[in-house]
Amino acid sequence: MKKVTYLLLLFTAVITAQTDLKIYDIIDEVSADRIKADVKTLTEFGTRNTFSDTISDTRGIGAARRWIKAEFNKISENCNNCLNVFYQKDLVTTEMSNRVPHDAYVVNVVAVQKGTKYPNRYIIMSGDIDSRNSDGSNFTKDAPGANDNASGMAGTIEAARVLSKYQFESSIIYVGLSGEEQGLFGGAGLAKYAKDKGWDIIGILNNDMIGNITGVDGVVDNRAFRIFSEPVPANETDRQRRMRRFYGGEVDGISRQLARYVHKTTKTYMPEMNPMMIYRLDRFGRGGHHRPFNDLGFAGIRIMEAHENYTQQHQDIRTENGIKYGDTFEHVNFPYAKKLTAVNAINLASLAWAPAAPEVVGIGGIVEASAKLKWSAVEGAKGYKIYWRDTTSPTWDNSRYVETTEFTLEGIVIDNFFFGVAAVGENGHESMVVFPNKIMR
Repeated sequence: MKKVTYLLLLFTAVITAQTDLKIYDIIDEVSADRIKADVKTLTEFGTRNTFSDTISDTRGIGAARRWIKAEFNKISENCNNCLNVFYQKDLVTTEMSNRVPHDAYVVNVVAVQKGTKYPNRYIIMSGDIDSRNSDGSNFTKDAPGANDNASGMAGTIEAARVLSKYQFESSIIYVGLSGEEQGLFGGAGLAKYAKDKGWDIIGILNNDMIGNITGVDGVVDNRAFRIFSEPVPANETDRQRRMRRFYGGEVDGISRQLARYVHKTTKTYMPEMNPMMIYRLDRFGRGGHHRPFNDLGFAGIRIMEAHENYTQQHQDIRTENGIKYGDTFEHVNFPYAKKLTAVNAINLASLAWAPAAPEVVGIGGIVEASAKLKWSAVEGAKGYKIYWRDTTSPTWDNSRYVETTEFTLEGIVIDNFFFGVAAVGENGHESMVVFPNKIMR
């Protein structure tokens, strides 16, 4: 009996500590050369301004999105039609923003890789199709947009190439979004489309500028990258706000948990990388295409380079005082873009292979020397991980694996830590951590 118990304990330890060798294969399969070729092609459309030419086959946003759709279709052909590729569009008019020079359709290119078990559960990777020059409303002048954001778009296409070779329980969406520079129109359109369709969205990984390693501050760094996330959902209720005041959770919204997930997965499988969790929706006073998803209550983060060069963003191509301005091809570092593409791919895979997160996590233990947790069961979960951390820690630093749906952490004072629960699949992949959303008396 003792031997059987020991073997069960050993098996449990292996299940909870293992890494998935397929994740390392995914990292190795990402190609810097393919990303380079795709960025080159995208820059050669001259401009991809949202309001540029839609008729030409060689110049403008229309040619660019048709090429992206064709690339997704090629990928689908190579995986036995595993991708459903389509346009999703919305009309924007001059009345909607002074950044809109004329009425036009904002067209996104969507490729859906359906999950084998939970086809209505989606994890999304996005890049932006559009580009701009110094005047965001000028849709005729050249705007090659090599780093901003052909790098993110090429990374999204490359992730589709790699991950389409695998099957996942949940669905993955690869999408090129338009209208970012004029007001996040593409993201807003797709987020509303997802809401109307009743999609169960795990989260969106928005990639906006993943190819620059030389900052305007002189720093050169090919390993650090930033993960921007909002602290709590923009659409939280008054009740949720009141609960936070008494029970905590000011930095534990769903987008922040997604950021922690990406941080942990990256440090596990790509320890040479230095993910920086930035506790802010986006750069100071600025925005990205994850925000419209956040506005509707979906988890969403922005992944991007750590050191920006502002002379190469939103600039007409020119030379002034010896400085070359413009977002051109030669400034993109493709080995770095490969690394950040791999970061996305392994997190897409991990989440798509994982069970869903518990919907309800209750916590109790007031005036006791213990913390009690109870959570809803998750279909397909072998077990669960209870996480806890110091209230000042940015990451989940302690965990306990269990195969029940309630547990008491003896000797852990509820006042001194924050807690959460994740579901664990048979394959060892985990859901995002869920911060307690119910108080047990």
